[in-house]
Amino acid sequence: MDTIELEQTLVLIKPDALKNSLTGYVLSQLSEFHTDLRFAATKIVHVSKMLAEEHYDEHRGKVFFPSLLDYIMGRIHYPDAPQHRRTIAIVFQGVDAIKKIRAIAGPTNPLVARDTQPGCIRSLGTLAPLKDAEGNVIGERMDNLIHASANDSDAEKEIKLWFKPNDIPPSMHAYEVNVCNAFYYLKDNKLSTTDQPGSICFLSPGKIAWQSDLEAMAMLREGEPAPCSLQTVVAKYLINREQENS
Repeated sequence: MDTIELEQTLVLIKPDALKNSLTGYVLSQLSEFHTDLRFAATKIVHVSKMLAEEHYDEHRGKVFFPSLLDYIMGRIHYPDAPQHRRTIAIVFQGVDAIKKIRAIAGPTNPLVARDTQPGCIRSLGTLAPLKDAEGNVIGERMDNLIHASANDSDAEKEIKLWFKPNDIPPSMHAYEVNVCNAFYYLKDNKLSTTDQPGSICFLSPGKIAWQSDLEAMAMLREGEPAPCSLQTVVAKYLINREQENS
């Protein structure tokens, strides 16, 4: 298959869209009829703190970072109903997938979206003030309904963060995969290659994994700097595990 046809992008339908019953609207706007793109994968995710932190890693240390985590984890829109906290993750594939999805999504800021592109998905979003312990406004959070990958490198990073290879049909794999030949465990947020009490096995021999994940694990196992963190690799393999749904 031509690499142009294999261009993929990640879309997240966020908890505010779900809370406001906009799921059907969003999916209709992003449908093959409007975009000529195909679904490559989709899943409903109860977002763990690890996954949220890795997805918004570029914003670590910013005043709105904790609020972003609560937002994508569903804590803000479902404070008393943890069973309803979820995000829908979708991989779209096709020619100009990133450009097409971002055009339909609209500007990141809902106010800008309403002013410059009324009718786009994010024009239905809102801004929420952020306050410190004394009640002073220190910033704002954009509840903008969906996430859409910004470029090719972001799309690859985000798809590999939210999806395992076997979540996507082999014929629709846009990134190299390989067979794992070692055991990898997580305990106390540290990598181990041996089973210990309380450890979680996230990769084992025979499992199909992203080639980049296997390369990163091999480097981390040897104590070498890797192109991504351990948590970036692990997060996807622990999606929807009960102990990770904090």
